[in-house]
Amino acid sequence: MNYNSYNKLSAANDKMASNSRGKGNARSNPAAHSHVFPSDNRSCRNKSDPADDTTNQSANPVPAAVPESGDRSFDTSRSNSLDSSSAAHAKRHTGSDCRWEAIHLACCRESPLSLVHFRLLKRLGYGDIGSVYLVELKGTQAFFAMKVMDKESLISRNKLVRAQTEREILGLLDHPFLPTLYTHFETDKFYCLVMEYCSGGNLHSLRQKQPNKHFNEQAVRFYASEVLLALEYLHMLGIVYRDLKPENVLVRDGGHIMLSDFDLSLRCSVSPMLVKSSSVHAGANGVEKGLVHAAGGISQGCIQPSTFFPRILSKKNRKTKSDFSFKGSLLEFNAEPTDARSMSFVGTHEYLAPEIIRGEGHGSAVDWWAFGIFLYELLHGMTPFKGNSNRATLCNVVEQPLRFPDSPPVSNVARDLIRGLLVKDPQKRIATKRGATEIKQHPFFEGVNWALVRGAHPPSVPDPVDFSQFRSKEKKAPENAAATAPSSLPASVAAAKPKTDTFEYF
Repeated sequence: MNYNSYNKLSAANDKMASNSRGKGNARSNPAAHSHVFPSDNRSCRNKSDPADDTTNQSANPVPAAVPESGDRSFDTSRSNSLDSSSAAHAKRHTGSDCRWEAIHLACCRESPLSLVHFRLLKRLGYGDIGSVYLVELKGTQAFFAMKVMDKESLISRNKLVRAQTEREILGLLDHPFLPTLYTHFETDKFYCLVMEYCSGGNLHSLRQKQPNKHFNEQAVRFYASEVLLALEYLHMLGIVYRDLKPENVLVRDGGHIMLSDFDLSLRCSVSPMLVKSSSVHAGANGVEKGLVHAAGGISQGCIQPSTFFPRILSKKNRKTKSDFSFKGSLLEFNAEPTDARSMSFVGTHEYLAPEIIRGEGHGSAVDWWAFGIFLYELLHGMTPFKGNSNRATLCNVVEQPLRFPDSPPVSNVARDLIRGLLVKDPQKRIATKRGATEIKQHPFFEGVNWALVRGAHPPSVPDPVDFSQFRSKEKKAPENAAATAPSSLPASVAAAKPKTDTFEYF
């Protein structure tokens, strides 16, 4: 079968030969252990699509994010400026985080913050629009991950809009499984985002350490439930992620996850609705048409997933399943951005949805396709449609049926969920209409207490990081640029294509 989009992609695929997920290529690259962005070895971003600019999308536009207090210089016209220095307000779910206090005290002493206030300790990784460093805020013993983007490179490569989109999105997020933006600033040469540091690497590197390089089903259920809640929250805000893969799922020091990398995300409008469903276990056909009520007036601050406020009831007041007769319809909250539509070709070859490859336009359903690929890879240690080349992979995604290997054994409910997510017609794909609610009700997640996911015990907890090693290095070699706070960053930061030096992940 021939597709017009294939001709368009051939040249781009030839240029991206080094971007494949081939054996011994991307997966052996040390940047796969990066903090905020992995290397681009698995990414396919169509160079003919101007900057992957969300202003070129046909989705319903959303006004630019309202700047944080004091951030009035934010350029909503998306010119050659990203924003000026600004410290974000403490987010609700991290209100007790000592790093907020450290940022606040530093701003009180000397504002605005800049590179001279941070000590660069270690380069963690790099991506298409910048590099990430482990940094320490001077005089506080507070550690962060700083994403550094070269202004000249962003402008010359037409990537400024992507950087600005990521900054806007990070400023909106307030969720336990999504990044926290503590502050941001710019220098003459760089844009800098100061975010949470995750010491546990990413799920790709963690999967490689598992027996036979795949997780057991219990571990997959744990990680998938947290990723699902993060995607649900993003969709509530009208954000289509478009870059889900194990490399972008970071592991915090407590073993819980955090999604990263939002420069490919699509922002669009979303209309929260209350849908009357015949049963909490109803499928996509269980939603009664014509009984949908727009939940007008719901603001970002009102949208709180169940992980924020768990209901703790005494045994006396708890209701059992038998107490719910389901004789009447149940109200179901739905905030899926179903009207989102984009023609951009962005993402990772093995995770691209068929509608993206065909060039038919895509919306939020691409995240649910990627979620299915994500589950498959965690369970089997490989993706289902990988070919010998990028072009072969794209053809397989569109043409080949889904198949499961005989080993390792996977439960029927897991296979059923993956089949529902990897339906090639996005209109028939599970969660396309009802969002994460439909996936939560699938038997694969039976027993998951969605209100208490944050309290669940992780399958793996990273070893504590000994930050004193950096102080000892600083004493031995204070002239080292990585051990001091320079006025400018190493030349490798400014390069559009950083060298693949070895940066061990401790």
